[in-house]
Amino acid sequence: MNDSITLREAIKMGTNRLDPSPTASRDAELLLMRTLDKDRAWLLTHPRDVIAPEQLAAYEEKIARRAQHEPIQYIIGEQEFFGLALQVSPTVLIPRPETEHLIEAALARLPHDRAIRIADIGTGSGAIAIALAHSLPQATIVALDISPAALAVAQGNAVRHNVAARIDFRESDLLAAAQDERFDAIVSNPPYVATTEELEPQVRDYEPSTALYAGESGLDIYRRLIPQAKALLKPGGWLMMEIGQGQRDAIADLLQGWSGVEFIADLQGIPRVAIAQNA
Repeated sequence: MNDSITLREAIKMGTNRLDPSPTASRDAELLLMRTLDKDRAWLLTHPRDVIAPEQLAAYEEKIARRAQHEPIQYIIGEQEFFGLALQVSPTVLIPRPETEHLIEAALARLPHDRAIRIADIGTGSGAIAIALAHSLPQATIVALDISPAALAVAQGNAVRHNVAARIDFRESDLLAAAQDERFDAIVSNPPYVATTEELEPQVRDYEPSTALYAGESGLDIYRRLIPQAKALLKPGGWLMMEIGQGQRDAIADLLQGWSGVEFIADLQGIPRVAIAQNA
């Protein structure tokens, strides 16, 4: 890129660099917005403004990263989840829209008018714990993750959204750090990708493998988590988990002995959330 171009030209050049990605134009525009710290409305009304050389250099650096398939959420450092802007970094899985089905399922089943205790297993960025704390003002949540770096991101997000006082972040392999406690609900978006599955480069090469893969079948974490959850849930307590495509029947087998087992599909009709109640 040369050192004297307009914003419109910068977007065009960025788009060309990112082709043939189907999101090339959108990504180029978003990265310029972040570089300039301006919103889209401002960008659209100032197309002939000249971009400063140092801003152009910063913009080109972001475009180069995106051209290498780095997720745009890591480049801008943020992702929205359930209406909340969350900080993300390569130490955490990027929150996905399909995980919002898990939040909706929990909010439909948990009481909103009394104190309850929830455990969030594999909290990552804190997305699930923070969304639930935000929507259930009387809930207290224990958010567990095996990664100290992920917990640091989650704690920052909890402070940002004023729910840190009701979330207890702990380093833990699944429920190991909560063995003497009992919960009204246990929620989780655990790793569930089979190691044999081929992922897109922007997922495979950038997102943390420990948050993605769970053995040859993708079921390793469920096999450990489900019996641990049964031991720590109160009678009638809820277990709610995100699951991967094609895992419904295997999860149903693992939930034998639970009551009220059901599955909620995502917008594509894929079973995405497994729900069971401690008998």
